[in-house]
Amino acid sequence: MAETRDRILDALGALLPEVGPAGATLEAVAARAEVSKGGLLYHFGSKEALYAGFLARLEEATAGEVERMRASADHGVETFLRVSSVTDDHFTRTFLSALVLIGTPEVDAAATVARVLAAYRSAVEECVPDPVLARLVQLVGDGLYLNAMVGSLDPAEDDQVIARVVAMTHP
Repeated sequence: MAETRDRILDALGALLPEVGPAGATLEAVAARAEVSKGGLLYHFGSKEALYAGFLARLEEATAGEVERMRASADHGVETFLRVSSVTDDHFTRTFLSALVLIGTPEVDAAATVARVLAAYRSAVEECVPDPVLARLVQLVGDGLYLNAMVGSLDPAEDDQVIARVVAMTHP
């Protein structure tokens, strides 16, 4: 049962960047997930419920990523910055699909994305007590992430940036 639900959410996540919310109809999502429309509606009673389930999945994935960051040997800053350069993963595909949902009347995707960013910020603040420096770390991570998404990374330079920021957080 959970497998079918995951396939449906994966299908929505794949469709959103391709066709946007208007093209990600219940029929299109069901076809991509290889389930009947009735099967989709069994798991998600409406398009709103489907979107809500997708965004809840993003928040669950965020919680897992944040816990991994907190458990890291470097207390999170370097881990956060290093994973900000990784964009070929399930989390990033889900995050990008959530961004596509921003402005869709059926769901408040912007609020979910804001909560995701706040969760990362909170984890950074746990290991960087200076709020301005914590914000700087978050913004550097966001910048690395954006550059990774558009393919404009310079690994050697990025390593230097990460090392400098980590050094700033560990006086």
